[in-house]
Amino acid sequence: MKLPSARLTGLLILCIAIPLAIGLIGSVFTLPEIAGWYAGLNKPSFTPPGWIFGPVWTLLYILMGVSLWVVIKDGIGDRSVQQAVILFAVQLVANLGWSVLFFGLHRIAAAFLEIIFLFALIAVTTLSFWRIKTTAGWLLVPYLCWTGFASLLTGSVWLLN
Repeated sequence: MKLPSARLTGLLILCIAIPLAIGLIGSVFTLPEIAGWYAGLNKPSFTPPGWIFGPVWTLLYILMGVSLWVVIKDGIGDRSVQQAVILFAVQLVANLGWSVLFFGLHRIAAAFLEIIFLFALIAVTTLSFWRIKTTAGWLLVPYLCWTGFASLLTGSVWLLN
């Protein structure tokens, strides 16, 4: 079913707003801990400067939203699309869970295990999106790569502390 362009635009805005909202919720746990608790942790030499995280995550959340839109705009009634959207939602919840565990609860080991689970969920979601629309899969690849790096960073912080 082809949606009118006004509806497509509204759907795109909604699809982008959902991951951005998850990021905003995660920042409630993250931002208060950066200057104190996080600053006091031992970190590996490859830790990026703090200012990089906000722009990178914002871009990744936008790409995630566009990817979601590409998948659902023409086929939300399709069973494979519905399953892919469920996977997307589950990985979004897991994404938020990392912020809660790491920054909110200061549970670095649990956050490391959780981000490994998140990485696997993103990989499965990426493949699922890829099967529906190749473009949608490609749009998730930067998120998968960054989460792989974040996994290495989280594991290193855990080992150093």
